[in-house]
This record gives sequence, structure tokens and C-alpha cells, in this order.
Amino acid sequence: MKSISSLLLLPLVLAAKPPQERLAELAQKNNGVIPLDATTFELITGPKRTWSASIQLTAMDPRRRCGPCKEFDPSWKTVAEAWSTVPAKHRDTHFFGTLDFDNAQAVFQKLNLATAPVVMIYPATEGPRQLASGKTGPSKYEFSQGFDPLPLAQHLNSHTPVPIPFKAPIDWNKYATIAFGFLAFATFLRYAQPVLQSRFTWGIITVISIVVFTSGFMFNRIRNTPWAGPKGASVAAGFQTQYAQETQMVGMIYGTLAASFAMLIFVTPYTKSSSRQRVQVYIWNAVIIIVYSILVSLFKIKNKAYPFKLFL
Repeated sequence: MKSISSLLLLPLVLAAKPPQERLAELAQKNNGVIPLDATTFELITGPKRTWSASIQLTAMDPRRRCGPCKEFDPSWKTVAEAWSTVPAKHRDTHFFGTLDFDNAQAVFQKLNLATAPVVMIYPATEGPRQLASGKTGPSKYEFSQGFDPLPLAQHLNSHTPVPIPFKAPIDWNKYATIAFGFLAFATFLRYAQPVLQSRFTWGIITVISIVVFTSGFMFNRIRNTPWAGPKGASVAAGFQTQYAQETQMVGMIYGTLAASFAMLIFVTPYTKSSSRQRVQVYIWNAVIIIVYSILVSLFKIKNKAYPFKLFL
């Protein structure tokens, strides 16, 4: 009979305890996170409190389909668990709580919350901690740095009496990725070394770079010029602007001219057949003259006073 009567009296005993002591017991029983409902939320955020509180407002029920809630919840529990290792004299002056939407919809309506998760930080309203902070109203944690526990702990450090002893776990995936990338790069260098040491490879890279930058690519990137002009014009009049389509045309012309000269210099002289050598000379010279004629005609569009031309 005594045991039954003691169980019946237990809620009355807990209710008789000071609010801060009750909150400390609830936090200790739940790894540092107090599960809240409408009643305990009013208790932890009461108007006369000498403690501060960080509260996660979430919606973990699968029916709510709140992906961010499930993603953030482990980080919240990790930071709260780290706070539970702090000595009691500091730990019991700041509490972590979680309020689920299905347990207190009226609280969400009262706070005008339409999304989750949300983290509210309630400072102390009385006592030395209130005098130190000078704040009484709640503030929100912004998820601008994602849902990781480290930025959360760093933000909450300005609201707790002592820093939260949280250390980010070693990211083994990161180090494994770096090691794999290093090995892949070393393997690539081993097999690509003959290509990278070839003067032709660097000659091609140099020519392509020159063609890209002298054709006006950086001008388009910096000025953010349109692809074409009014009525589909591909060439801009004057030398103060240049359309992106014009840059493509000039790049193709420069590239064709560069390739033609390269063929005349590096391929044609080493052709063993004299007839084939002669044909290559005719072909590549014809290509140079025709393409250069196109380049001059393009220049005349930009400067109508230019007096020279070839075929076009």
C-alpha cells in the first residue's frame, strides 16, 4: 500500500519542486534534451526565469514529410549531449528542448511558425545572466551554414554560460577522398608524363589559350555582353563592344588560321612525297587566303571606313 501511495504522490512531489530543478531532472533523463509539450514549453519559457533555453521546434512525424527536420535532429541531439557533460552549476542554467508540432500545435500558431525546423533561443529574464546579456526576448538561429552541429554549437556559445564542449568528429570520408585523389593524380602523372613533357602538347595548349583570349572571351565574361544584337545581328559596330556570337566567330577564324600555319610548318615539310607536299602547300595557302579574307570582311563591318579587302 505504501508503494502504491508513493507512486500516486510522485507527480505532486515533482510539481512541488522548483521549475529549474524539474527541468534539470528532465534533461538528465533524456541525454540533455527535454521533450516538450505545451505545458513544459510554458514552464521552460516562463516570464520569470533565471535560466536560458535553446528550443528546437520540429515535425518528426512521417506524415509531415519534413526532410530538413530529420536531417537536423541528429545535429541537435549531438550538441545537446555535449552540453550535458558540462558541470551541473553551468549545465543547469541552460537547457535544450525539443517541441514537436504534433505535441503542441497551439505553440506553433502562437509563434506564427509555418515551417520547420526552427531553433529559438530564450535568454534569462532575471538574475545575473540577464544583467550580463541585457536581453529578454527570444532570437532565432539561422541555418545559413547548413544543418551541421559545429556552426550550431558555435552560435549557441554566445548564449550559454560556458562554451559547449563540442568537437567535430573526424571526417574520414574527406581524408579518404583526398588520399584517393592524390593516388589517382600520381597515377595519371605516371602515364601522362610523356604527353605532358611533349613540346607539341604545350604548344597546342598555348595556341588554344591565345585564340580564346585574343578573340574576346574575357571581354564577354567581364562585360556580360549578349549573345547577339538587335534583330539577330552577330557583329557589333565599332570597337567598344562585341557580342558573344562574334567572339565565337573570331575564335573559329583565328583557330583555323593557326591550324593552317601549323600544318605548313610542322606537317608539310616532312611529307616524303613531293606531289603530296605540293598539294598540301596549295590547300593550306588557299585556306589561309580565304579565311583571312573573311576576317578582313568582318573587320570592315566593325569599321566601315576600312578601305582594304581580299575576296569578300
